Amino acid sequence: MKRRTPLSLMAALMMVAGTPVWAQSPSPAPKAAVTQSKAKGRTLAPVASVEGISEYRLPNGLKVLLFPDPTKPTVTVNVTYFVGSKHEGYGETGMAHLLEHLMFKGTPTTRNVPQALTERGARPNGTTWLDRTNYYETLPATDANLRWALSFEADRMVNSFIAKKDLDSEMTVVRNEFESGENDPRGILFERVMSAAYIWHSYGKATIGARSDLENVPIDRLQAFYKKYYRPDNAMLVVAGRFDEAKALKMIQDTFGKLKKPGIPLPATYTAEPTQDGEREVQLRRVGDTALLTSLYHVPEGAHADFAAIDVLTLVMGNNPSGRLYKSMVEPKKAARVGASNLQLRDPGVIVFNAEMRDDQPVAAAREALLKTVEEASRTPFTEDEVNRAKATLSKYIDLTLNNSERVAINLSEWEATGDWRLLFLHRDRIEAVTPADVTRVAAAYLKPSNRTLGTFFPTPKPDRAELPAPVNVAKLVDGYKGREAVAQGEAFDPSPANIESRVQRGVLPGGVKYAVLPKQTRGDMVNVALTLRWGTEAALQGKSDAAQYAGRMLMRGTKKRSRQQLQDAFDKLKARVGVDGGSTGASASIECPRESLPEVLKLVAEVLREPAFDEKEFALLKQERLAALESERSEPQTLGNIAFWRSLSGHYPKGHPYYVATLDERIAGVKGTTLEQARAFHKAFYGASNGELAVVGDFEPKAIVALAGTLLGDWKSPAKYQRVPQVFGGGEPASVALETPDKANAFYMAGQSLKLRRDDADWPALTLGNFVLGGGFLNSRLATRIRQQDGLSYGVASSLDASDVDEVGTFLTYAIYAPENAARLETAMREEVTRAVQKGYSAEELQKARSGLLEYRQSARAQDGSLARQLASYLFLDRTLAFDAALEQKLAQLKPEDVRKAMARHLDWTKATQVRAGDFATAQKKGSAPAKVPAAP
Repeated sequence: MKRRTPLSLMAALMMVAGTPVWAQSPSPAPKAAVTQSKAKGRTLAPVASVEGISEYRLPNGLKVLLFPDPTKPTVTVNVTYFVGSKHEGYGETGMAHLLEHLMFKGTPTTRNVPQALTERGARPNGTTWLDRTNYYETLPATDANLRWALSFEADRMVNSFIAKKDLDSEMTVVRNEFESGENDPRGILFERVMSAAYIWHSYGKATIGARSDLENVPIDRLQAFYKKYYRPDNAMLVVAGRFDEAKALKMIQDTFGKLKKPGIPLPATYTAEPTQDGEREVQLRRVGDTALLTSLYHVPEGAHADFAAIDVLTLVMGNNPSGRLYKSMVEPKKAARVGASNLQLRDPGVIVFNAEMRDDQPVAAAREALLKTVEEASRTPFTEDEVNRAKATLSKYIDLTLNNSERVAINLSEWEATGDWRLLFLHRDRIEAVTPADVTRVAAAYLKPSNRTLGTFFPTPKPDRAELPAPVNVAKLVDGYKGREAVAQGEAFDPSPANIESRVQRGVLPGGVKYAVLPKQTRGDMVNVALTLRWGTEAALQGKSDAAQYAGRMLMRGTKKRSRQQLQDAFDKLKARVGVDGGSTGASASIECPRESLPEVLKLVAEVLREPAFDEKEFALLKQERLAALESERSEPQTLGNIAFWRSLSGHYPKGHPYYVATLDERIAGVKGTTLEQARAFHKAFYGASNGELAVVGDFEPKAIVALAGTLLGDWKSPAKYQRVPQVFGGGEPASVALETPDKANAFYMAGQSLKLRRDDADWPALTLGNFVLGGGFLNSRLATRIRQQDGLSYGVASSLDASDVDEVGTFLTYAIYAPENAARLETAMREEVTRAVQKGYSAEELQKARSGLLEYRQSARAQDGSLARQLASYLFLDRTLAFDAALEQKLAQLKPEDVRKAMARHLDWTKATQVRAGDFATAQKKGSAPAKVPAAP
């Protein structure tokens, strides 16, 4: 459960994790299904169908979208309510987000929501943003799971408890989330700039709300807010994935169709932000490590025709390394990092430009360069190359994300909140039609000093204001829109170990790289590739970690044949998402692309690995970016706590060893001290394909791809001898470390111990299940129930268990974020819950419900082609097949409570745990709730 981060749809589109999807192609509303779903007064009426998404409407006003996709063994149910922080009144800031949390506290028929979701193997969440709130869950695709999800969502639409006792506990959890956000200067700066940019409109209020409102909101106001906005005529239901449409319509009829439309009409918002009439400035002074600039300008609402050009403008200005800001600020070293984003909303939004400066980069010079580049952009008309490159990047991500129905289901929340879900397709079409003249025109129209929020107000005799266009008639805009042809469907793939093994083909390439290929039909003819290369010995790699890291980081920054930008353009043209990186002991590459692009993408990846340019200019820029990133973490509790914890557990590795954990200062010194020649020399001495693994999963021709891989890698030998660097069990004394991070409202806690354990150990299945009950699942673990649900101490709390596949080295850890004044209560609760689980174990019912969810999670993970490719590659290295998974899951299914308790008792001992905490304990000490003495950071 979370509030949405301040990113535009365009910017979110560029993110790998949680990337919004654009669309699927048309399939007409099934007439037979409509006929079967009739009930008195509850008929689902077909409304529209665009590119595979069919809209229906219930008499009670609920909008229903069906998006069938038989290629995935899951079904997603997403309910969006058109209420967000924009709808909050005085004293109610943060109410929409707080209500989102309480919606997971149960109804009379589902009293334990996390348990009900976990035992069905669901991947759920809820998010709150300016114009909307949504709740979704992705479950294994069965009629029973779909029926339950629809019944549950219909039930909590009108019957959620919204109780005082839940508000009391969850308020502190949300406050903890608020405090976590207070640690981030970038986020706070954005909030302050937004609040200055919007004088009247509620977009200027952060979704998380004011701390005073969170702590004091009366339960009756929250209940009234719930009743006012949570109703069928203010909601949209999306069902996507593998399901029978006729059955789904009947289920919707029988669940949501029974809800009554309230007699009181929905309240309407009407506040409009006036045209900005002068520069505005915000200054933020807090603890931090690098200087930041944010310049913001008002733009039209997301449905306006100009927004396609605004999306392109955002990318042209903020892209790295071809963007105008990068060229004018990063390359001449006036800033370490730059970027751009926008907010595409129901009402007029904003376009935002950012820059980050290190200590030796004056803020005044950076500010001058930023404003000059942005506000004089239209004086240098945008070129075909700039615009086409941005459009190619957007098109690439549109096409990549087109093939994931789960992401589409969730992303439709944003577009409907913007005005209508069909804007998703219309906006795509508009982007394709954008010209350089369009981009130049919108830059001239909106990137004006009088429309800027950054500086102080200055009286201006003749204000040059950016008047926004009239509101868009969205209904007229989308009326009659038909969309495009359907994307070809893939097969309904069974992700069981037995079925996967029956279809995997394994072998060895001419040069020695092992391969595993699994051809199957996929939606959009997509294919995923995982490649791992291995080299070096412990002695040969001693003292070369920094050189190895920068050799790896330089791979994607240009080859001997292509510059960094040319390489990026080539991957965009091929619609390929590619990652290549390297370190001390090897390198890895991942690929996601369409079938027809795979041969060329493989050739490019081989070029990246074999022929990096090691360009001096790019190396200097890389070091600058890395220094800025590290220096910005100097005061971050989570970063410092993580480093301290792993240094404690890994202290037996000497400095220079590949597994040595460096301090933050050592990492910064390593960046400064590493030379381009050292990185180049490491690549020359170690890189090669004498040892490694390749896995390919998806739509491809196996013989052709195996032959091509053999040609690309077969003659590339690693000059260095290879012998795996073993991990060594430390088993040192437990430590207690406290780190002071002044002016950070949120603290970080981590505790755990090293284990002498491998994944093929007889106790591994029992420990895996035991840890899932203790700290896994969705808000239903022992730790989450106690520390988050009951005590309200932490927004994020969990435990983790890991072990090597080849060495007897494992780790058990727990972690949480919390307010520094709650340190003693949090640590007590953590110790008590871990100790109780180890000493008393779990009930048979508790274990069975957790086991059901864990097995579903494992099955769902194998259904993701990228994840499966990585697993197959890893198993090649281990000489392992998925028979290992089948045996493990069989053991999981047979475990009894006493088996789990004994295994945990044999390995886990809280008295041997290292504990690390990082936070502003000095301030908390004044309140009498923190230790008097805080050791210095290591």
